[in-house]
Amino acid sequence: MPLPKFPVANPDKGVQRQVLAENSDLMVVSFRFDQGACGAMHNHPHTQSTYVAKGRFKFFRGDEALELGVGDSIVIPSGVTHGCECLEAGELIDCFTPRREDFL
Repeated sequence: MPLPKFPVANPDKGVQRQVLAENSDLMVVSFRFDQGACGAMHNHPHTQSTYVAKGRFKFFRGDEALELGVGDSIVIPSGVTHGCECLEAGELIDCFTPRREDFL
Protein backbone atom coordinates (compact mmCIF):
# COMPACT_ATOMS: atom_id res chain seq x y z
CA MET A 1 0.00 0.00 0.00
CA PRO A 2 1.56 3.39 -0.99
CA LEU A 3 2.08 6.09 1.62
CA PRO A 4 -0.29 9.07 1.45
CA LYS A 5 0.99 12.14 -0.41
CA PHE A 6 0.61 15.34 1.59
CA PRO A 7 0.20 18.74 -0.11
CA VAL A 8 2.96 21.36 -0.27
CA ALA A 9 2.37 24.55 1.75
CA ASN A 10 4.21 27.89 1.60
CA PRO A 11 4.44 29.13 5.22
CA ASP A 12 6.98 31.91 4.48
CA LYS A 13 8.35 33.56 1.32
CA GLY A 14 10.82 31.17 -0.35
CA VAL A 15 9.85 28.25 1.94
CA GLN A 16 7.96 25.08 1.02
CA ARG A 17 6.68 22.69 3.67
CA GLN A 18 5.50 19.12 3.11
CA VAL A 19 4.50 16.55 5.69
CA LEU A 20 6.29 13.28 4.88
CA ALA A 21 4.77 11.00 7.53
CA GLU A 22 2.69 11.37 10.68
CA ASN A 23 0.71 9.77 13.44
CA SER A 24 -0.61 11.20 16.70
CA ASP A 25 2.79 10.89 18.44
CA LEU A 26 5.23 12.02 15.73
CA MET A 27 5.38 14.02 12.51
CA VAL A 28 8.19 14.16 9.91
CA VAL A 29 8.22 17.28 7.72
CA SER A 30 10.40 18.53 4.84
CA PHE A 31 11.11 22.27 4.64
CA ARG A 32 12.76 23.46 1.40
CA PHE A 33 14.32 26.94 1.45
CA ASP A 34 15.50 29.31 -1.26
CA GLN A 35 18.74 31.12 -0.42
CA GLY A 36 17.95 34.13 1.77
CA ALA A 37 14.54 32.80 2.86
CA CYS A 38 13.74 32.86 6.56
CA GLY A 39 11.75 30.68 8.90
CA ALA A 40 9.99 33.28 11.05
CA MET A 41 10.74 33.35 14.78
CA HIS A 42 8.07 31.37 16.63
CA ASN A 43 7.51 28.85 19.40
CA HIS A 44 5.19 25.90 19.94
CA PRO A 45 4.54 23.25 22.60
CA HIS A 46 6.07 20.47 20.46
CA THR A 47 9.63 19.19 20.90
CA GLN A 48 11.37 19.54 17.51
CA SER A 49 14.45 17.99 16.00
CA THR A 50 15.88 19.41 12.77
CA TYR A 51 18.33 17.68 10.41
CA VAL A 52 20.06 19.63 7.62
CA ALA A 53 19.71 17.47 4.50
CA LYS A 54 21.00 20.14 2.07
CA GLY A 55 22.33 23.70 2.27
CA ARG A 56 23.52 25.96 5.11
CA PHE A 57 21.40 27.69 7.72
CA LYS A 58 21.78 30.13 10.59
CA PHE A 59 19.52 28.99 13.43
CA PHE A 60 18.28 31.11 16.27
CA ARG A 61 17.25 29.13 19.38
CA GLY A 62 16.47 31.18 22.45
CA ASP A 63 19.54 33.41 22.92
CA GLU A 64 21.76 31.23 20.70
CA ALA A 65 22.78 31.72 17.04
CA LEU A 66 24.21 28.61 15.38
CA GLU A 67 25.39 27.98 11.81
CA LEU A 68 24.57 24.48 10.58
CA GLY A 69 25.35 22.59 7.37
CA VAL A 70 24.67 19.23 5.75
CA GLY A 71 24.56 16.43 8.32
CA ASP A 72 24.14 18.74 11.33
CA SER A 73 21.12 18.59 13.60
CA ILE A 74 19.58 20.53 16.45
CA VAL A 75 16.88 19.89 19.06
CA ILE A 76 14.47 22.65 20.03
CA PRO A 77 12.72 22.06 23.35
CA SER A 78 9.04 22.75 23.85
CA GLY A 79 8.21 26.45 24.16
CA VAL A 80 11.62 27.80 23.05
CA THR A 81 11.46 30.65 20.50
CA HIS A 82 13.37 29.77 17.33
CA GLY A 83 13.74 30.48 13.62
CA CYS A 84 16.32 30.33 10.86
CA GLU A 85 17.85 32.09 7.88
CA CYS A 86 18.87 30.09 4.81
CA LEU A 87 22.46 30.94 3.83
CA GLU A 88 22.62 28.42 0.95
CA ALA A 89 19.48 26.90 -0.64
CA GLY A 90 18.60 23.69 1.09
CA GLU A 91 16.26 21.33 2.87
CA LEU A 92 15.54 20.63 6.52
CA ILE A 93 13.91 17.48 7.82
CA ASP A 94 12.02 18.27 11.02
CA CYS A 95 10.43 15.85 13.46
CA PHE A 96 7.80 17.03 15.91
CA THR A 97 6.41 15.24 18.94
CA PRO A 98 3.51 15.18 19.28
CA ARG A 99 2.47 15.88 15.68
CA ARG A 100 1.65 19.40 14.52
CA GLU A 101 -2.12 19.35 14.03
CA ASP A 102 -1.85 22.81 12.43
CA PHE A 103 0.16 21.27 9.54
CA LEU A 104 -2.64 18.87 8.54
